[in-house]
Amino acid sequence: MNFAQQMLFFFSAVGAFNGLLLGIYLLFIKKLKNIPDFFLGLILLTLSTRVSISVCIYFYPDWPRIISYLGLAALFFTGPALLYYIRSSFLQEQFVLKNCRKSFGILTGILAVVGVLYLFFPITWDRYFATFVYMVWSVFVFLSIYQYYIFSKRTSKKPNAFVLPVLLSNIIIFLAYQFISTGWLQVYCAGGSLVFSFVLYANFLIFFSKKHSSISKELNKYSNKKISEEKADSFVSKLGELMHTEELYKNPNLKLSDLASKMNMSAHQLSQLLNDNLGKSFSTYINEYRINEACELMEADSYLKIEEIGYEVGFNSKSTFFSTFKKIKNTTPLLYKQSKTPAETRFQSSNL
Repeated sequence: MNFAQQMLFFFSAVGAFNGLLLGIYLLFIKKLKNIPDFFLGLILLTLSTRVSISVCIYFYPDWPRIISYLGLAALFFTGPALLYYIRSSFLQEQFVLKNCRKSFGILTGILAVVGVLYLFFPITWDRYFATFVYMVWSVFVFLSIYQYYIFSKRTSKKPNAFVLPVLLSNIIIFLAYQFISTGWLQVYCAGGSLVFSFVLYANFLIFFSKKHSSISKELNKYSNKKISEEKADSFVSKLGELMHTEELYKNPNLKLSDLASKMNMSAHQLSQLLNDNLGKSFSTYINEYRINEACELMEADSYLKIEEIGYEVGFNSKSTFFSTFKKIKNTTPLLYKQSKTPAETRFQSSNL
């Protein structure tokens, strides 16, 4: 390969490799935590498989021809994955995954039948297999565009911000491969691979710019919006009541988001309330409740050992309890307990 071919191979292969990694992550690591992400992973995996094989065939034409048909077989599922990505993004929790499994099962059966026909009649089906795959892809791309239009007009639910970029990206890749397959563009499959790489990285830029923009808007929203004194007093009162009645501080895994959920407010607002109105961080606020409870147990001459008291009030380790107690009370738990224990009790204990 000359230098130009090496650069072409490099950019095509890098895009395909990154697409494969991202597709595998969305499919097998995130799994079904977010249904649209699952279908996005399937889109990336099928396109990346097709692109990878296209690049290899372009630079190594002596490879068996059956390998190129494996790439086409992967491409067969790109259109259905796009359609269900759009549907699940709009329908959200109303999306029925069971129906989707049936559809993919039927499509797999159709592909299997066509594959068997190709194996037994390779000469007849050699020129029709690619046409069949591209025809199915075309149908599902048009259905996806139609579904996006219908959902945008009729539903009040807002999908995630990446549905339109993903749809447009798929249309661009689809058109590139269609023009190449019909001979309108004389660059064979490597051209489609470059288009895929370009579109993939363009979407990365869109993703990070939108993410940065949304974070900035969120920060500006709350930095410019302070909680009024009247509301703050009400929130503080409600927070104190909640801590006393439900004793949430005894949960060693309590998080800011958990407490915010109980208060029906965002985690940022709760953090703002604690910092601006009480002058405390979340951990300090919770630990004060824990230490005060520990002191009450010690003063009541509890049968629990000192380290057991720490676990009882919500600390998950002895060392954290001791260091937090010293920080808040400026003494150790043992010295505090001794100072609160009557002299005669201490004398009797020493004689036992």
